[in-house]
Amino acid sequence: MVLSGGGSRGAYEAGIIHYLRTDLAKKLGRHVPIDIVTGTSVGAINAAFVAATMSDPASQAEQINSAWRALRLEELISLRAKDVLRATKLLLGGDPPPPPPGSFRYGGLLDTSGLERFVIRTIPWRGIDRSLRERHLHAISVSATHVGTGHTVVFLSSAEPVPREWSRDPFVRHRAARIGPRHVLASAAIPMLFPAVKIGEEYFTDGGLRQNTPMSPAIRLGADRLLLISLRHLATEPQAIQRERTEAYPKPLFLAGKALNALLLDHTEYDLQRMQRINLILEAGHSSFGDKFEQMMNHELVRLRGAPLRRIQAVHIRPSEDIGALAAQFVAAGRMKVNGLIARKLIQRLADGEARHESDLLSYLLFDGDFAAELIELGRRDAAKKEDELASLFDVLSQIPNAPRA
Repeated sequence: MVLSGGGSRGAYEAGIIHYLRTDLAKKLGRHVPIDIVTGTSVGAINAAFVAATMSDPASQAEQINSAWRALRLEELISLRAKDVLRATKLLLGGDPPPPPPGSFRYGGLLDTSGLERFVIRTIPWRGIDRSLRERHLHAISVSATHVGTGHTVVFLSSAEPVPREWSRDPFVRHRAARIGPRHVLASAAIPMLFPAVKIGEEYFTDGGLRQNTPMSPAIRLGADRLLLISLRHLATEPQAIQRERTEAYPKPLFLAGKALNALLLDHTEYDLQRMQRINLILEAGHSSFGDKFEQMMNHELVRLRGAPLRRIQAVHIRPSEDIGALAAQFVAAGRMKVNGLIARKLIQRLADGEARHESDLLSYLLFDGDFAAELIELGRRDAAKKEDELASLFDVLSQIPNAPRA
């Protein structure tokens, strides 16, 4: 399972996990096996939760569902008057105050200490080691960006020893670690908005800057079947909305939302196309040269690139609706429940500062239980549309009598 980044959009991933553990499990008569979980940004938070609760898949769905539905923005991100003044000072070029002794956070426009407490309190962290030890899970990885170098660092915990030769990519490093709160919070530190997180003597920020959909770690950890979950909708927009976007371009908050989208690049379509090309090459080689083709080719490839090529099967689920548009509609309808005059005005200002039909920046920060519930249901619906593909991915379609076809 490969989980992408996107702030509060991560509730969509929780909806898909809920579908796997409820509807799909009922249809198949058993829970589907998930051996490897990789995540970036909010996907790292969901990945850690899944890994920590893997020994009890029956209750996993309700646990993650309840955690997301219980969110309240003001409990996760401090939006008091002093926080607004501090953010304004930083935007005008001021230096962030030095971190207090023992603190592992530095910088960022927003005070996310509440989010950190939520992550530490909600995820049963000892469960990750138990899942690995009892072989309910093969491996988990979370990706973060090293602040000093800009390189991606893949932190991973595995039930088996990790190969010393991980990747020849000079911009990617791997580190065996006992995955804990700091690794996940570092991966989820939205650039500029959230503070960087200190691990050891180094600072890290959002892994989505270079690896927003961490397919590569999953494959290198041994996965040959992937469930990829993206958090960005792709569609052709009506001309009226396109005109509105053009008119909204000068608005700083609109541009900030688009800049954040650009920073958290989604390479999923490109990665899938590359994977499909490799599958075709392997199939063509097998047809042309026989059974020894892959063995002979991979013997040389391991020497050259550190890893062999193999066939990968994948199912990709992404939002059928624009989550930025859903965020705009949610706030416009007055459904946002937030205490405090300043907090309410800030949320409204975010909504007003973008286009009327979409609020990209707001959709990353809208940690609201009712909005999360909408995204959970969207994730469940989108997963249900892929029912046959998911059953095939987990190699259990043949066990479903008279399985319906989509």
